Amino acid sequence: MMRIRQILPIIILYFIGLLFLSSMASAQELSSLARINGNFQLDAQLYRPDSLIGAPKVPEKILMNTFTNLLYSQGNFTAGIRFESYLNPLLGYDPRHQGTGLSYRFITYQAGDFEVTAGNFYEQFGSGMIFRAYEDWNLGIDNSLDGVRVRFRPANGIAIKGVYGHQRYFWELSPGIVRGLDAELNINDLINSLSQSGTRILLGGSAVSKYQKDELISPQSGLRYDLPLNVAAFAGRMNITSDRLNFAGEYAYKVNDPSSVNGFIYKPGHSLLITASYFRQGLSLQLSAKHTDNMSFKSRRTEMGNALDINFLPPLTKQHSYALIARYPYATQSNGEVAYQGQLIYTIKRNTKLGGRYGTSITMSYNLVNSLNRTAINDTTPIGAKGTLGYNAKLFDSGNEKYFSEFNIEISRRINKDLKVILQYINLFYDIGVIQGHIGDPDVKAGIVVADIQYKLSNNKSLRFELQNLSTAQDLGDWFSGLAEYTIAPRWSFSIADQWNYGNTDKKLHYYNFAISYSHKSSRIAISWGRQNEGIVCVGGVCRYVPANNGLMLTLSSSF
Repeated sequence: MMRIRQILPIIILYFIGLLFLSSMASAQELSSLARINGNFQLDAQLYRPDSLIGAPKVPEKILMNTFTNLLYSQGNFTAGIRFESYLNPLLGYDPRHQGTGLSYRFITYQAGDFEVTAGNFYEQFGSGMIFRAYEDWNLGIDNSLDGVRVRFRPANGIAIKGVYGHQRYFWELSPGIVRGLDAELNINDLINSLSQSGTRILLGGSAVSKYQKDELISPQSGLRYDLPLNVAAFAGRMNITSDRLNFAGEYAYKVNDPSSVNGFIYKPGHSLLITASYFRQGLSLQLSAKHTDNMSFKSRRTEMGNALDINFLPPLTKQHSYALIARYPYATQSNGEVAYQGQLIYTIKRNTKLGGRYGTSITMSYNLVNSLNRTAINDTTPIGAKGTLGYNAKLFDSGNEKYFSEFNIEISRRINKDLKVILQYINLFYDIGVIQGHIGDPDVKAGIVVADIQYKLSNNKSLRFELQNLSTAQDLGDWFSGLAEYTIAPRWSFSIADQWNYGNTDKKLHYYNFAISYSHKSSRIAISWGRQNEGIVCVGGVCRYVPANNGLMLTLSSSF
C-alpha cells in the first residue's frame, strides 16, 4: 500500500507500462477503442457530542471515508486502480484505516479461454468456505489478494482458477502467503448426451493453503508453541438442478490451525452446508442445514476481528432491512455452530377471495442456531485447553446453548394499482452475550411487528410509510419506529424517521433522522441529520460495531 506522495509517479509508470503492453498486442487489439470508466464515493459526517445517547466528542469534528476507482480497457488488456482516503475514519470503522493512498491496482490480460491478473484481485471458490477475497465498503472490509490470479477453461465444461498472494491488511500486507486452486466441472457440457437434459449437474473442488513463519505467542513470557507453518484446507461441492428441484452441498475441511480465535488448540476444522429447494408456480420451499466447527481461517494466526479472513462462512439467517428487526442481526460463530433454516413462499392466485385482484404473497421462515455439543477428549484435559486437540464434537450434534432463533411471517398484497401493503411479524431469540459480547446480559426475547405501506400518487410521485414496534423485557426494552418517505422519481427523495425507545426505564430517548437525496443520471448526493443508536451492522453474517452518534451525514457517489 502506498502513501499519497508516492501515488503520482506510480500512476504514470503504471499506465506507461499498460501502453507498452498494448503496443505489443495484435493489430486487431490495437484497433479496439480504449475505454476509461470508474466510480467515486464520499461519506463524511459532522459529529456533535450528545451525552443523552452516549455520543462521544470527536476532536476532528468531521470524519471522512472516500474512494475512487479508475478502470482502463483496450483489446485484451484491462487495468485498474483505486485511491482511498480516511481522514479520519468514520466512527465504527477500524482506526487502522486511517491514511490516504493507492490501495488497489491490477493489470489483466485475457486471450480466449485464458486470463491472468497481476496485482490486487477479488475471487471466491464455491460458497467461500475455504476462500473468499472480497470487499464491503459498508463494513470496512477489504481482504483482496495482492499477487497473481489465473483463470483457464481448457475444454467445454471445465473451469480452473488459481490464486497466489498476500492479503491486504489496511495499508500493509499480511505476513502470511495464501495459495489456492479451484476446479469446476459442468457435467452437462462435458457429456454430449446430457447437454439437453433438464437436470443440470455441477461439481467442484478447491484446495487452499497459507504459509506463515513461526512466532512467539507471548513475548513477555517467551511462550512458544510448535506452530504449523503451512495450513491447508480442502472443499468439495455439488449442485444439481431440475425444473422443480435444486440440491446444493459443500463440505470443507481444514487441518490443525492454532490461533487466537480458537484459543490455540490443534483440532482440525470442518463445515458442511446443505440446501434443498422445491418450486412450482405459486410455491417454493427451501430447507438448509449447516455444521461449523473450528473454521476460522486467517493469514495471521494472532489476528482477531474481521481482518485477514481467508474464508467466508455463509449464515443460515434471514437478512433484514427494517430498522428494528436489524437491531439484533446474527454474526456467524466460526468456532462452532449448528444451524437450520426453512422457508416457504406461497402466492395466492389473482382474482380470488383471498388473493384479491393482484394476488397475495405469504412468506414464512424459521431459523435456529445452536452451539456445538463439545465433549472432553479425556478425563484429564479440560475442553478447549491450549496446546491440545481441544474437544470432540459430532456432526450436527447441537449443544444446549441456543444462540439465535427467528420465526418470521410476511404478507404482501397489492390492494389496487396504487396501493401496496406489507405486514410482517417476527418472534426472536438472541444470545446478546455470545453474538455482541455483552457478557452477563440476559438473552433477548422479542416480538416485532412491521407495517410497510406504499402509495403511488402519480407516474413519478409516491409515498411510503413504515410503522414498527419491538416488544422485549430485555436489553433496552421496547421500541417504536416510524418513517415517512416522499419520492419524486427519478431524482428526489425526502424522508423523516424516528426510533423511540419508550420501554427504557432509564431514558426514553428519540433517535430522529431527516434525509434528502438528489440523483442525476449516474450521480447521487444524499444528506441526513439525526441520531444513530449504538449497535452492530451485519451483512451476510459479518458484522461491524457502530457507536452512538449524532450529526450531519453527507454521501456523494457517481459512476462514469
